Order: sequence, then structure tokens, then C-alpha cells
Amino acid sequence: MESLAPIEPLLPSLNNRVLKDLATQLWAESSVLNSNLQVATVSGIGDLVRTMNCYYSNLIEGHRTHPIEIERALSQDFSIDPRQRELQLEAKAHIEVQREIDRGSTSIPVMSGDYLKWIHREFCTRLPAEMLMLSNVQSNKQIQIVPGEWRTGDVIVGRHIPISAPAIDSFITRFATGYRLERLSQIDRVIAVAAAHHRLVWIHPFYDGNGRVARLFSHAMFREIGIGTSLWSISRGLARSRAQYRDVLANADLPRWNDLDGRGNLTAKGLQAFCEFFLSTCIDQVQFMRSCLDPTQLLARIEVYLGEEIAAKRLLTGSDRVVAAVFRSGELDRGQAAAASGYQERQGRKVLQRLLETGLLISGTPKGAVRVGFPSTLLDRYFPRLFLG
Repeated sequence: MESLAPIEPLLPSLNNRVLKDLATQLWAESSVLNSNLQVATVSGIGDLVRTMNCYYSNLIEGHRTHPIEIERALSQDFSIDPRQRELQLEAKAHIEVQREIDRGSTSIPVMSGDYLKWIHREFCTRLPAEMLMLSNVQSNKQIQIVPGEWRTGDVIVGRHIPISAPAIDSFITRFATGYRLERLSQIDRVIAVAAAHHRLVWIHPFYDGNGRVARLFSHAMFREIGIGTSLWSISRGLARSRAQYRDVLANADLPRWNDLDGRGNLTAKGLQAFCEFFLSTCIDQVQFMRSCLDPTQLLARIEVYLGEEIAAKRLLTGSDRVVAAVFRSGELDRGQAAAASGYQERQGRKVLQRLLETGLLISGTPKGAVRVGFPSTLLDRYFPRLFLG
């Protein structure tokens, strides 16, 4: 079995000014992301962002699933085309696992091998058995993927040869110990998320799904340290810079260049470059979502669309007033929402009912309070550039 030396260093130099500045900026940017939105609106947008995260995470894997197809999968409306159905099932599983992470549905400590197994198990158990078979190019055999279990054989990933299967447990233990968050400062924890992302991909503990698990794990780590929310996703940025993402991952896999390249087995400069890329990508995505979610601009885009629909007589007059009132309040009971139309009770309820039928307003129960909905068909109108292939 390998010694643990090959994974070192686990962290870049924590005295690096560039990384400190990036981590500080990310903390500051993310802390104000949802400060201007009502809680109920945040909940609805959180569902949208999980769909976005899934869409881009799949895109990184070379799987393209349109947001409308993802929405259909969440409603159990699957394609009759076998390949499309598999992509829908994969997307649905990803969203459900991230929702469990966002809810804090397990008491397993985030920084642990058991948590990594939990992510993998929760994802894989949502897939049919035929999707859990992997072709091993080296052995020309089919491998059964066991949900939540480390791989039991050796693999080659591009030019990278991950550690042997018997060594995974000890390397994951070192991984969890080395990134124990309570021993780090607030800012150094942010840097640790970036470094842990690479080292987890480097270990490659599962036969399949390592990239997806690493991205979900990074999301969970950000939430653990207090800057991750359901309102932004690293996956969009990584997918839009796929070539650079793969390059910096691969460069951080390289051995130490010389005596000026740290003291570990792996290149310290490569790890630092990966962390700079990762944190810069996070900042870019938080800034992008802040621009998308600016309440004044978002409501203006919604009202432009509503105005067009009212003019075309697909919505009743007063619909824009109802949606604006709900948006500003986060949610309203049905009587208050109907009254916001400016009409008497009967007509106001007609306006409200039509908005519910179109998904422009949604409710958790047949008579419950209403909040703004974000139908997949309107994402380009409400959130320009959110989904880019």
C-alpha cells in the first residue's frame, strides 16, 4: 500500500496574498447575495439554482439535458427515448441530492469519508441498475458500481493514475484530517474548499461519479463554513471554463517541479494555480447571480413579460399588480394576493387563479399562501444567460 506522502501538500501556502484576497472577496460577495430577497422568494430561486447546478454539472460530464426536460423529470414525466430518459433520471437524482444537502438531511460530519459515501450512495440509489454498470477499458470488463462504496480495483483517468484501491481508506482519512475546518481561520477555510476539491478528484475514490461527488461536496463545504447558499453554484463557472478547469486539475496532479516548488510530493505551484482558478470562478458566479437577483431589475424583467401577456390577453388585467405584490412580500395568502389586483373579490380570484394555472405564482397546498414561480419556459426572460450551452 502506498505511503500517504503522494497527496502532500494538502494546502497551498496559507500566507499567499493572492489566495487570501480571493478568499476574502468571495466571503464578502456571498454574504450580501441574498440580503435583498424575501425568504420565500429565495426558496423558489433555490429550486431554480439546483436545476442550474445540475444542468452545468451534467454538461461538465458531457451530458446535455435541457432545463425543460429536467423540469419534466422532476414531475415524473420521462422521455420514451432510452438515452434521454437516462439523462433525465441522472438530472433528477442530482437535484434531489443537492436538495438533501441544502436541507442538512444527514448528521454525518461533512468533512469525512462517510459523508462522501453518503453523497455517492444518495445519487446512485436513485438510478436504475442498468445505469450502474461501467465498462473498464483496461480490463474490457463490465464493473458493477456499488452505491456509497469505494472502488475495489485500479483505474486510469486520462494521464492520471489514481492511488490503488486498498489505499483509499487511509488516503481519505488523511484527507478528512488535513482539511479539518475547525483548525483553520475563517478565510483559510475558503481556501481549503478549493484545495480539497482537487485532492478529492486526485484520489478518485469511486469507480464513477467522482467529479459530480466532488462538486456536490464543495457545495456542502461552502455551506458548512457559512458562505454557500442555494443561490449560487460553482458548476456553472466550471462548465463555462471546461478546458481551463481540466487543465488546472491536471497541472495540480503533477509531481513537485524542483526545490522551489514546496516540500510535498505534488506541485505546490500547481495546487495554488488551481485554487486561484477555483476561487476566481466562485467569485464570478456569485457576482453573476447578484446581478441576476437584483430585486429591482428582476421585478422589472418579470413586469415586462407580464405586460406583454396582458396585452396579448393571455393574462387578465391586474396580473402584474398581483405578482409585484407577492414578489415584494415574499408570499401572500390568497385573499391578499387577489385583492392586490385592484378588483372586487370575484374578479381578483380569477386573476389569481390564472396566474396559478400558468405557474407564474405557485403554492405548496391547494389553499395555501402563494409565492412567485419561475417556470422553466421563462428562464431566458427572467434570468438572461443563466443557461448557456
